[in-house]
Formats: sequence, C-alpha cells, structure tokens
Amino acid sequence: AMKHIVRLKNGAEVPALGLGTWYLGDDAGRRAREIAALRTGIEKGMTLIDTAEMYGGGGSERLVGEAIKGTERGRLFIVSKVLPNNAGRRGIFRSCEESLQRLGTDYLDLYLLHWRGSVPLAETVECMEKLERDGMIRGWGVSNFDTDDMDELRRVKVGDGCLVNQVLYHAASRGIEYSLLPRMRESGVALMAYCPLAQGGSLRRGLFRSRALNDIAARRGATVAQILLAWAIRGGNAIAIPRSSSPEHTAENAGADAIELTAEELAAIDREFAPPRRKEPLDIQ
Repeated sequence: AMKHIVRLKNGAEVPALGLGTWYLGDDAGRRAREIAALRTGIEKGMTLIDTAEMYGGGGSERLVGEAIKGTERGRLFIVSKVLPNNAGRRGIFRSCEESLQRLGTDYLDLYLLHWRGSVPLAETVECMEKLERDGMIRGWGVSNFDTDDMDELRRVKVGDGCLVNQVLYHAASRGIEYSLLPRMRESGVALMAYCPLAQGGSLRRGLFRSRALNDIAARRGATVAQILLAWAIRGGNAIAIPRSSSPEHTAENAGADAIELTAEELAAIDREFAPPRRKEPLDIQ
C-alpha cells in the first residue's frame, strides 16, 4: 500500500499517486502493454484509476475495464468524467450507465464534470446527488474549474458535496497556487493533478533539464519524474495521476511514494520554478 494517502471529505481514503489514462486505449497495437502498465500500477498500490467517457470515445474506459478484471472491486477507486454537453438531466444518467458498462463495474467511486459547459451548475449538481443516492456513484467532483467557477459552485445548493477538482498542475505550471488552491483548501476540496509530469508538450518548459530537479534526483538516487511526482503530492491534500503506457514507467512512478522532499529541496525548486505572484488562467494543455 502507498504511504501517501489523501482523505476525501466523504471519508474515502485514496492513494496520493494514481493512474491516468488520457490517450490510453487509442491504439490496438499498444493494448497489451497498456493493460500490463495499469496492472503493474495496481500491484504497486496505485489503486486510483482516472478515466473519462471522452478518452478514445470510450476506448480508455474499456481498457481500464479489461485491466481491472480479477481485481477485487473494493481495492480500487475508479474515477470517470462526464462531458459537459451530457452533464444535465437529459444525458447524465445514460452517460454514467454507459461508462459503468464499459468499465464492467456497477458503481464509480468518483464522477467528475470534465469541464464547464452550458448546463447550469445547479442542474449538474442535482443530477450528481441523484446518481449518488441511486448508488451509481459514491461521490462527485469537477475538473478544469478555476477560482470563480469554484466560488459559483459553492453558492449552489449542496455544491459543498464536491470532493475534488482535477486540474493541470506541475512544477512549471503553478498558477493554481495563487488563489484556486487556497480556496479549495478552505472548502475541503482535494486537488487531483493531471499531467504532473508535464506531458502536454509546450508545458514541459525544460523541466527534465532543470538543474535543481536533476541535482535532487542524483543525490537521492531517484529520477526527475519521481521528484516531480513527490513535489506534486507534497501538500498532503493532493493526488497526482501520471499516465504511463509501460510497466517500467509505472513502476518508476510508484517509487515516488517513498520520497519526502525537504524544505531545502523545495526551496531550490521554488528558485527555479517560481510560485505565482498574481492570478493566472488555468493551463489545460
């Protein structure tokens, strides 16, 4: 089991390092290796798996469904997301049902609104609460919500049921630390960091060439990726969901659980990747 555990405000306890599946399940030729990668993660204690109906048009959910066959469902924490145009009374119940079928399970541990669309938040929240009452989901949250979106959500009836906000976060993209993260902490909403290894192209911003990160990694006999993951979950209320299509990389990611960065190491990272001094828009790439 993982040492770093995050307790959500509904009492669920999840590993701080989970498995992302964006772009997984897109290519039949890589399928066996991707399934092996997910199974390796589960073996290592990365039992939180994040997917979405959008990923590969359901292909990612089917891949996860295959990877978890034979694993006791209670050991897993499965997260999926509904597309904004399906996130109202007309579409959400069918979307959820179809996600469950592709995953081969009868409930989701967490269901997220993938990003904000035109369906009123109050309607989505009402539907999420109904899905929860009906036992199809155990909890709900949001994704790609900025500070003003979170403020609006708090004003909605039972909007405080939101457990998680999943946003892009890594050492070279720290804008959320200015106002979004403090606001989330106030209301007990956990951070789920996607792309914690900056896999989104332009945002790599020299991370893997960083002197501070390479020095820390060398001193600890770790990799830069492991240091980045340890950094992403350092706050204690954060879950990072790196995606990996190889068992070797997944095992490497899991190794970050053993790393506790010191104040000096964090300061060295801050000097190279400064925390934000003003509000910045959410990065989504």
